[in-house]
Amino acid sequence: MDMTPFYLAGRPVHGEVEVIVRHPYDGAAVGRTTFATPAQVEAAIVAATRAPQSLPAHRRAAALDHVSKRLQERNDEVARLITAENGKPLKWARAEAARAVSVFRWAAEEARRFAGDLQRLDTDPAGDGRMALVTRVPKGPVLGISPFNFPLNLVAHKIAPAIAAGAPIVLKPAPATPLSALLLGELLAETDLPEGMFSVLPLPNDRTAELVKDPRLPVVSFTGSGPVGGLIQDSVPRKHVTLELGGNAAVVICADWSADDDLAHAAKRIAVFSNYQAGQSCIAVQRVYVHDAVHDRFAAQLVEEVRALVTGDPSDEATDVGPLITEDAAQRVEAWVDEAVAAGARVLAGGKRDGTSYPPTILMNVPAGAKVLAEEVFGPVLVVQRVADDAAAFEAVNDSAYGLQAGVFTHDVRTAFAAHRTLRVGGVIVGDVPSYRADQMPYGGTKGSGVGREGLRSAMDDYTEPRVLVLTGIAL
Repeated sequence: MDMTPFYLAGRPVHGEVEVIVRHPYDGAAVGRTTFATPAQVEAAIVAATRAPQSLPAHRRAAALDHVSKRLQERNDEVARLITAENGKPLKWARAEAARAVSVFRWAAEEARRFAGDLQRLDTDPAGDGRMALVTRVPKGPVLGISPFNFPLNLVAHKIAPAIAAGAPIVLKPAPATPLSALLLGELLAETDLPEGMFSVLPLPNDRTAELVKDPRLPVVSFTGSGPVGGLIQDSVPRKHVTLELGGNAAVVICADWSADDDLAHAAKRIAVFSNYQAGQSCIAVQRVYVHDAVHDRFAAQLVEEVRALVTGDPSDEATDVGPLITEDAAQRVEAWVDEAVAAGARVLAGGKRDGTSYPPTILMNVPAGAKVLAEEVFGPVLVVQRVADDAAAFEAVNDSAYGLQAGVFTHDVRTAFAAHRTLRVGGVIVGDVPSYRADQMPYGGTKGSGVGREGLRSAMDDYTEPRVLVLTGIAL
């Protein structure tokens, strides 16, 4: 098995400490790389600070277009690499690979139109003959830290907007899943981006704090767990920090969503998207609040849909639900479910762990305060609760430390606007699950779900700051 290089200032290199990447399903070795040494990390930071301050839009766009094209050409290879290191079923790995193609294509488009605004200043007498050009310039090199659950697409959401905005980036992938990020480094190295515009450095998590605190990296973009995000934010109060953290995404089934076809559609969507990454997605459905008028019919269909999901080997084309990232993660999910059951919750499906795998599980009558209701399970566990009306459902959705996205199944536009007005979340998805995300839209949350927004243009704004040029003596 060849040793995969990492990328220091755009060049492939090797470190000293070997890292063996293992398949979560069976523990087989699927790749080898190395951790960057302290000297290599220093070299990457220095190179980022020396990268060109202004790179023509056509060069940025061309590099991004190239990566998009190459990801499309190598789609099957990329998907199988994601499955190998992450354990998600091949069908979902293919979806992730396709999304990354779109992310880089969209970033190329944004790079071409990231032009700034022209403002007349003669709206007041003191501004006669004056005009302002407001552009955005990089705050400086970006430190991107990505998680294991989307080892390609969440790396893309760090690197693509940075390059589109002209900001150098040092990317630290999750230690468990570095290979997809290194493949992106390989594709970027095929472009004519100048030295220092990007580095992809595998590092153990215990070496991240020193990188976060380095003053030469004024922007930190982190996607991962809430506790780690809080530590980052507290440790660098003078830096610009964006955090895409956890959630315990909720769905509301309203009384008007009552036709048989409606309930069947909602049950299928919720079954799939509570389990589609073995629940390891911050917007995987975790809580479902169902109006009393449709509760029993919906619950029966939901159980049927969840039990129909195929669990097993993620490389099997038929598999819907694969393993969790580690056996420790599966054991934690098991402990949380057992705790809820001991407190009176009822298991309608699943509930029995097998190594790193945990089956799609539905719980009902979960008591308030149980971890599976209050915290982020990050596993294939779904809690179904009966509510008397929409107001009670919205109140229950808001009774959470998190606020990423929520789904509301209703046909009533007034209910849709009430949900948008009432729910304290970053996004409300009407007629579907909260797991929907378009990669160009602003994406992020409130409360414990983070600060800032991802999505190409939103991230570009986070990585940059406005700079004003005022022209005087202009005849308008």
